[in-house]
This record gives sequence, C-alpha cells and structure tokens, in this order.
Amino acid sequence: MEKKTFVTKDQLEEIVKEYPTPFHLYDEKGIRDNAERLKEAFAWNKGFKEYFAVKATPNPFILKLLKKCGCGTDCSSMTELMMSDVCGFKGNEIMFSSNDTPPEEFRFAADLGAIINLDDFTHIQCLEETIGRIPETICCRYNPGGLFKISNSIMDNPGDSKYGMTTEQIFEAFKVLKAKGAKHFGIHAFLASNTVTNEYYPTLAKVLFEMAVKLKKETGADIRFINLSGGIGIPYRPDQEPNDIMVIGEGVRNVYEEVLVPAGMGDVALFTELGRFMLAPYGCLVTKAIHEKHTYKEYIGVDACAVNLMRPAVYGSYHHITVAGKEQAPCDHTYDVVGSLCENCDKFAIDRNLPEIEKGDLLIIHDTGAHGFSMGYNYNGKLRSAELLLKEDGSVRMIRRAETEKDYFATFDFCDIFKKYQ
Repeated sequence: MEKKTFVTKDQLEEIVKEYPTPFHLYDEKGIRDNAERLKEAFAWNKGFKEYFAVKATPNPFILKLLKKCGCGTDCSSMTELMMSDVCGFKGNEIMFSSNDTPPEEFRFAADLGAIINLDDFTHIQCLEETIGRIPETICCRYNPGGLFKISNSIMDNPGDSKYGMTTEQIFEAFKVLKAKGAKHFGIHAFLASNTVTNEYYPTLAKVLFEMAVKLKKETGADIRFINLSGGIGIPYRPDQEPNDIMVIGEGVRNVYEEVLVPAGMGDVALFTELGRFMLAPYGCLVTKAIHEKHTYKEYIGVDACAVNLMRPAVYGSYHHITVAGKEQAPCDHTYDVVGSLCENCDKFAIDRNLPEIEKGDLLIIHDTGAHGFSMGYNYNGKLRSAELLLKEDGSVRMIRRAETEKDYFATFDFCDIFKKYQ
C-alpha cells in the first residue's frame, strides 16, 4: 500500500515562505471527516460520545474543531482540564481520567462538573476528603489483570499495568460509592494500546459489558455509561491494513445486543476516548534536509530532531517518510535520517530506502498528529516547533507559534543573568 500525504510540494513551498521548518501540520478536513465517521459507526447507541484524549494533541484550535464535531475531552492533568474549560467544554463534556492524582486536581475537576474516573480504590477516600462529598455521577477504572488476548494473540499485559482496580476492588468500590451518595455509575478500561485489528473493541466491550451486568446485579448500581477508552490504532507502516471503524462499531453493537440488552441494560451509553485514531494520520512533521554525511553509512541530517517527534528515538517506532515532489521516484538510496541532538538514538529512520535526497528537500514525516508535538521537550536547549492547521479552503493558520530563546529562559525571570535574552 502507498502512504499518501494530505499536502503537496507546491503547498509546502508556499507555506515555508512564511513558516520556517520544522513544523507540525494538521489536516482540518481529515480530522472533521474522521470524527464524523466515528459518530456514524456508533450512531446506533443513543448516548454515544467521543471524549478526545487531550494528551494526544493538546491544542485549543484542535479541541474547538472537535467540539464542533460533538466531541468531549478526556483529561489527565490540571492543565488539560484548564484547556478544556477555556475551549468551552462544560460539565459532563469533560472526563477526568488520571492516576496518582494530586488532590487539588480532583477539586478542580469537581468544580468544573467533570465526570471523575477513579483509578484506584483508595482514591475514594482522597476524593471525599478533598471535595467533601462523592459526586452523584462517578466512574471507576477496571483492570482484569493477566494477559489480554484476542484469539491466540497476546495484545498486552494488563496485570503489569499501574492503571485500574482489580475485580474485587471495583465491586467493593461500587458498594462504597453507592453508600456514600453516588447515584449514577460508569465503567472504564484500557487494556491494549495502538491495536490494528477490528476485533479489539468488540473483545474489550464484551469484558466490560459482562462486568457491568454482574456489577448491577450484585451492587444494584445504576450504570449509565461504559467507556471503551482508546487503543484503536493506526497503520504506521504502508503495508498494514487499517482499522475499519464501521466494522468495529458493528462488532460492538453485536456484543451490546448479546450481553446488555437481555440484561435490561439497553439504555447504557457508550463512550470512547480516542487520541491516536482521531488525530495521528491527520498530522505530519515537515522538515528540511540540511546536511548529508558519508561515513560508514549514508546520513541525511534534517532540521527537526527527537524533541519534535520522540517516538522513533525512544520507542523505535516507525514513521513513514515522503520526500515532497519525489513520490514517484525510485527508492534506490538507503539512509539514516537524523536530527542534531547529542544522542545517537536521534534518528527518524534507520536504513530506510528513499529517493535520492538533496539538501533543501522537504521531508514529510507521517502520522504525527497524535503523540507528536505533545511529547516534545527541550533537551540540548532545543526549541519546540510551530503547529499549523491546513484549512479546508487550502489556507494555513498558525495554531501555535514556535518557541523562542526568550521562552526557553522565561522560567529564570527571577534571575538577572538571562535578561539579555528575555
């Protein structure tokens, strides 16, 4: 299969006249169309709502775009709650799914009216002591432990995960929460990351639906929603078959009708909190080739580095690379594509077959729309790049400016020695 870009060389050449590389570029039309497909896939469930995982792409322009598509937000920190608030998300449009949670974050989430998703049994006491009550609507995160399998394939190891309550703990949590005033309940679980299979969500749904039936029967809890969380991945490699969200939605529907409907729970709403699936394919990192090196290997040095996209350096993750304007050229050169960090792992590609690259060529690094910019950092004193939005009409809007040296030194504002640069 071929990895296609959503931006052309001609468009990029116009963009770089105003915005120097590197930068992250997002596709407004692709984001909107994908959000609509997700809604269509779960339209059979009256209460369905996508709570976009803010950590994947924490940008207010992206959040406002998704809000217009009917999405809520899933937050894991104080600043993500703040961003959701200023972007106009209110009350139960916000899901607060954190872990090892500072009490002041529970308090702020409660003040916003967000749905609080408790990660641990001990957090019940922490929440009650912090806000003086238990909210009427509350959610608990479940971890069944062991290995999570689909057919004979091991997808992940929940038993080794720090997240969620055990089976015994979640039953006890529902009883305690109900006794303390909770009236409406939700269940949440995240058992595998970046799955590229249409079976994951239906399999996860069956685990949660069966748990919901048991919880209702044993505790009498009014279970209003089940949050399937994230985990639907994308095909980073061109030879991978993408997930089909319509098939996934229908698979979940079949399990819903098999498990929940006969138990008298056919009005339970379904939530998702997708990040990667929602945004990753609709963002790219655009960088320029600035050096070439011929030693024991052939290297192309670009003006981006791991601080702009850490996944290849830290996880060894594959991100496809297109050389703008050379899409049809033969991939008859083998390169390591590298950045300028003083770390040997700062490589976007290793032994990658690409067209011949010349200094000045623009490289498009695919699938950076989620967990791309958001995982950036300032090692080596590097500055984070701009974020741009390619609008449906072909125009480009800057939605985050690039950092400057003044930004880097701003936290030393109590100290005189850097005033020259502030």
